[in-house]
Amino acid sequence: MNDFGLKDALSSLSSQSVFEALLLVAVAVALIMAIQAFLPRLAGQLGGKPRLYLLASVPLLRLLIIVATVLLVVPVLIEPSFENMFAVFAALALALGFAFKDYANSLIAGIVTLYEMPYRPGDWIEVDGHYGEVRRIGTRAAEIVTADDTVVVIPHGVLWNALIANANKGSDNLMTVTEFHLRPGHDVAAMQALLRDVAFTSPLVRIWQPIKVVVAQRPYGFCYRVKAYPLAPADQFALISDLTARGSEALGEAGATFVEVPPVAA
Repeated sequence: MNDFGLKDALSSLSSQSVFEALLLVAVAVALIMAIQAFLPRLAGQLGGKPRLYLLASVPLLRLLIIVATVLLVVPVLIEPSFENMFAVFAALALALGFAFKDYANSLIAGIVTLYEMPYRPGDWIEVDGHYGEVRRIGTRAAEIVTADDTVVVIPHGVLWNALIANANKGSDNLMTVTEFHLRPGHDVAAMQALLRDVAFTSPLVRIWQPIKVVVAQRPYGFCYRVKAYPLAPADQFALISDLTARGSEALGEAGATFVEVPPVAA
């Protein structure tokens, strides 16, 4: 089998060069661990866009450290000639291609993710029915935490053909939708105004952002959807709960009758 000249490239290896390479790797690992531990804590003390930007810098800094470490380690281990570089990287690509096909696929997808940034730490995304906040973007997979505090690990390779819904796309603006289903026989305009007042008086809503109440007629009655923005993306579920509780109470006092939504046919 053709070894691409790998034996000649590794012939100059010595115990000193291996020690220096291991030292560089150890420094890089320590630096990555420090960044992954310190920056998220610092971001947790911030709010708004600075928090999102700081979280998004973690995977980028990790990738830069990895690339810089590879560029520093390879010349230490072998003589930096064209033939040696070709032999090492060709053998590495061949090994990854056969032994770590799926891992390499996810790794390449992760690099593309860091470039295109369809999501970043702090974003609320939905992938294959899982909705949560992106907490970490690794070289192979992304981790999201759902509303039930469940960590879901999504390999980057899955995202090649998956639909990704991003609720805030790198900003702190995230719209929530709270639904109410009422029977016919009421003043639609009055119900819209009532729900709008309920949303405006919530302590969790951004009153400087547009608040809309959209109504649609359904076979069972009317569907009211209150669209509002929480003070922070993490407050979205608290805002929905607040609007549901106070909105239901206000609609009941106004004489509206709720209706059960029929199940969707399979």
